[in-house]
Amino acid sequence: MKTAAEIRQAFLDYFKSKGHTPVESSALLPQNDPTLLFTNAGMVQFKDVFLGAETRPYTRATSSQKCMRAGGKHNDLENVGRTARHHTFFEMLGNFSFGDYFKNDAIAFAWEFITGLAKIPAERLYVTVFRDDDEAYAIWKKDVGVAEDRILRMGEKDNFWSMGDTGPCGPCSEILIDQGPEFSCGPDCKPGCDCDRYLELWNLVFMQFNRDAAGVMTPLPKPSIDTGMGLERITAVLQGKKTNYDTDLFIPIIAYVEKTSGKTYLKNHDNDVSMRIIADHSRAVAFLVADGVMPSNEGRGYVLRRIMRRAARHGKLLDITKPFLFESVRVVAEQLQAVYPEVLRSIDYIAKVVLSEEQTFTATLESGLKILQEEMEKLKIRGGVELRGDTVFKLYDTYGFPVDLTADIAREQGLMVDQEGFEAAMAEQRTRARQAWKGSGEESIAAIYKKLAQDGTRVEFTGYDTCTGSSRITHIIKNGELASTAAAGDEVEIITTATPFYGESGGQAGDAGTISGRDFQVSIAETAKPLPELIVHKGTVMKGQIAPGDEAQLAVEAQLRAATANNHTATHILQAVLQKHLGKHVKQAGSFVTPERLRFDFTHFEALPKDELKKIEQEVNRLIRDNSRVEVEQLAQKEAISRGAMALFGEKYGDRVRVVSVGGFSMELCGGTHIDATGRIGLFKIVSEGAVAAGVRRIEAVTGEAACLYVQQQQAVLDRAADLLKTDAAQVADRVEKLFAAQKSLEKEIEKLKSRIMAKEASSIFDAVRDIGGVKVLVARVSGQDPKTLRSYGDKVRDKLGSGVLVLAAEAEGTAQLLAMATKDIAGKVSAKKIIEFAAPIIGGRGGGRDDMAQAGGPGVDRLDEALVKAVEVIEKNLGG
Repeated sequence: MKTAAEIRQAFLDYFKSKGHTPVESSALLPQNDPTLLFTNAGMVQFKDVFLGAETRPYTRATSSQKCMRAGGKHNDLENVGRTARHHTFFEMLGNFSFGDYFKNDAIAFAWEFITGLAKIPAERLYVTVFRDDDEAYAIWKKDVGVAEDRILRMGEKDNFWSMGDTGPCGPCSEILIDQGPEFSCGPDCKPGCDCDRYLELWNLVFMQFNRDAAGVMTPLPKPSIDTGMGLERITAVLQGKKTNYDTDLFIPIIAYVEKTSGKTYLKNHDNDVSMRIIADHSRAVAFLVADGVMPSNEGRGYVLRRIMRRAARHGKLLDITKPFLFESVRVVAEQLQAVYPEVLRSIDYIAKVVLSEEQTFTATLESGLKILQEEMEKLKIRGGVELRGDTVFKLYDTYGFPVDLTADIAREQGLMVDQEGFEAAMAEQRTRARQAWKGSGEESIAAIYKKLAQDGTRVEFTGYDTCTGSSRITHIIKNGELASTAAAGDEVEIITTATPFYGESGGQAGDAGTISGRDFQVSIAETAKPLPELIVHKGTVMKGQIAPGDEAQLAVEAQLRAATANNHTATHILQAVLQKHLGKHVKQAGSFVTPERLRFDFTHFEALPKDELKKIEQEVNRLIRDNSRVEVEQLAQKEAISRGAMALFGEKYGDRVRVVSVGGFSMELCGGTHIDATGRIGLFKIVSEGAVAAGVRRIEAVTGEAACLYVQQQQAVLDRAADLLKTDAAQVADRVEKLFAAQKSLEKEIEKLKSRIMAKEASSIFDAVRDIGGVKVLVARVSGQDPKTLRSYGDKVRDKLGSGVLVLAAEAEGTAQLLAMATKDIAGKVSAKKIIEFAAPIIGGRGGGRDDMAQAGGPGVDRLDEALVKAVEVIEKNLGG
């Protein structure tokens, strides 16, 4: 058990031998948890299980969970690469008990693995317990045999865990290893110290209480276990390395950086820091993009952008002058392909995303660095130590410098950044835009739903093969609270034991229909699925009175369900066709299907040309006409993935999954409703294609009856155009082209006529030239001209004037126009810009320009002559006339 891969596998195998079910790592994007930016611990995917809102077919689990801690309260990015243990991305080894075993077994398992399988000598280990946890203390002392002087009682800060202000909580026990005096921070160093001598290896959390809003803790009926041990940390210990970065988890990436930069690791401290940062950030970038995060200026995308740009800047410090991060993520993918094959499967797409971001940042990096350097030099001259917040914000907003990158650079010069000033500038920006991040991007689950789930409420979905069913009403919700009855006119939410109604989830809209009984009828407008096993019907009582316990008939609006199924199956066909035409980098990045239309978001960097869209549409329709069978089967998740089934970025799947196959060309994990053969779709018509985010495109389309209606509407528009053009539909395009050509010809004739008029006018306009202070000055009104034409006319008059100043006024389409020009030999004496600054306000306008040419426009047509008088005054003042 030497390599990280062997350590990870040994951990999972050990707990499997103890009756635990190995569970795949969930995505870095937590589902249904608005409190989290990223998955940051092994227990996150089991949160609803611990809360009683979800049940699983096992009570013991073990996992190696990919985690991210960079952003929010875990914003210690500046320590990454500078300390031995800080990381953005890491893996958390864990074992979990859901009301099964408790402290005795949790402690015994941990000790057996650490001292038995990992062979760490007991004399190097210490343990900590919560100060009041006599039970854990006794287990360590009596059952395990740890000496009293190696069991430490700690306070609530270090050894008491809670899921939040309220809810499950309990004491912790940690296993520490003494790494030796060379890791010590000084003579007062002891277990519990923040240095690396007494290093925490494993944290065992004993969930045994429920804390209410008043802070009162009551014992849980089924105490549970949640443990966590960092793979990077245990690997460093077992491989005898001083830092996590010196293990086989990081060395292959560092070797790539060495080769790319020409620098040698462990020869120069500053270079070592940069190499470690790049190694850490390469892992984070690879996994974030693989899980569907795209670089942006908000939320998760901003965290990714910060990490990418920080890595790019440290590449520059290593004298790497070309993009390199897009290659380092390949090293990560190849290194971890055995345990995380999804990264290698998407590596071409990941590399493309990374390269695009690197190229974008390179374009602004030099300019931003120059400004930052100038500001730091000015600050040092003044004797200051803090960069102004507005400067930091400008670097962020204009040049894409994340604030921590600016802080990094400033810190190297012994300076700080004005964080409060930066936040104030950011706050101003946010008032002009929506809030950057709303947790997981999903609405918070209402407390009433959580309570129902915790109380064991479950709803069976019966609607894959039918749109009707009989059931019993178990709960009625009115105004967010449980109700004993509801009468005609009441807005209600109804929960039944079983339902054929599909609850909105997986990008499919919920069903509509009716729930009725002997004396009542409820019109259901929408159906929600706030938790995995809870389906909620939302609607209005149309007649009678309803109460929990009532028997009911449930009927989904079959026509709407069929239209939704058409659109859902069409998205599967569309994805397969997009991958065939554009490449395997195409991944679903979101979708939404309703009875009316479908929306499909996918990863791709370029707009689709019209001819490409046409080919895609044609092939989708060909596959529809083939009338291929749509088949559904339940498989183990691993088997489904190994057979080539596609999974959605970041989606949470169970151990067994529903696989939807269309013909021989599409296989996806999907819980939605579908048709039984593609021919039922009838027709597929693309309505629009466009960008929704960097590297993400969106296609909107309609199918079936809606597609026919859309085509008819388009035909009606074409027929109307044909009628107006007095031709048939086939000739509309040719007729419009001829009209445009005729219009262009007429416009040229108009321009010629204007030129003749202007030439005639120009010959007489010089009669108005006067001498002011020895300078020729021409101030005059001319016939109506738009700003561009007036400027062109002014150029000709100025050239003919030779040397001097001219001010022209004109009325064009109800607006007043002013133009001032000064030849280069005169512009130093009389500024055209100054003339306009004084004259423009008179016509109620504003202007701008240069000393030799300036222009303005405004609504004050009736004051143009007054403006010209003001222009003469300015000229006379400057020339002494």
